[in-house]
Amino acid sequence: MKTVRVLIVDDHRLFRSGVRAELGPSIQVVGEAEDVETAVRTIAELEPDVVLLDVHMPGGGGQEVLRRVLGGGSQVRFLALSVSDAAEDVIGVIRGGARGYVTKTINGNELTDAINRVAEGDAVFSPRLAGFVLDAFASTEAPPIDPELDSLTTREREVLRLIARGYAYKEIAKELFISVKTVETHVSSVLRKLQLSNRHELSRWATARRLV
Repeated sequence: MKTVRVLIVDDHRLFRSGVRAELGPSIQVVGEAEDVETAVRTIAELEPDVVLLDVHMPGGGGQEVLRRVLGGGSQVRFLALSVSDAAEDVIGVIRGGARGYVTKTINGNELTDAINRVAEGDAVFSPRLAGFVLDAFASTEAPPIDPELDSLTTREREVLRLIARGYAYKEIAKELFISVKTVETHVSSVLRKLQLSNRHELSRWATARRLV
């Protein structure tokens, strides 16, 4: 079997190391990146066969990497690997050009197989997530795009969802492994983009769009 050259993009160093250790002999990890800027630059330098892409990370997340790399004409294939199983995350990265989406509950053998399949041109999804994609693209026309929601980054949507669930800023920071100050920055950005005044209006906005 041909060796597949893989770049791991994830903002947690220990997780990247764990993935390296779990992948089978058919996979050659040629590099790593921890944020959007580094990922875009490293993909251009190394030209891997497959990029194993985290959805949530500094600099705009996986969707921003997809936009910048694939928008520039690159033929590299992307497989999203995320802790999130939210429908909007799955649909967002598939719309962005990823060939598949698997969650971090996957084991090493399954991930190796998924990478090999993506390298061969297949689309690969964790079983529960395949339904999201089928529902989203079942009709001949793409689902309507919400301009306000699409104006938010992946991380901003995640913060918004937790606010709508009633999480305090400190709880959100703990859940997302970021500082309270970073949470406040994201909330301010969301309020500005959506032209809302406070977190209560944010909660109502998110509930109305079933983001909770």
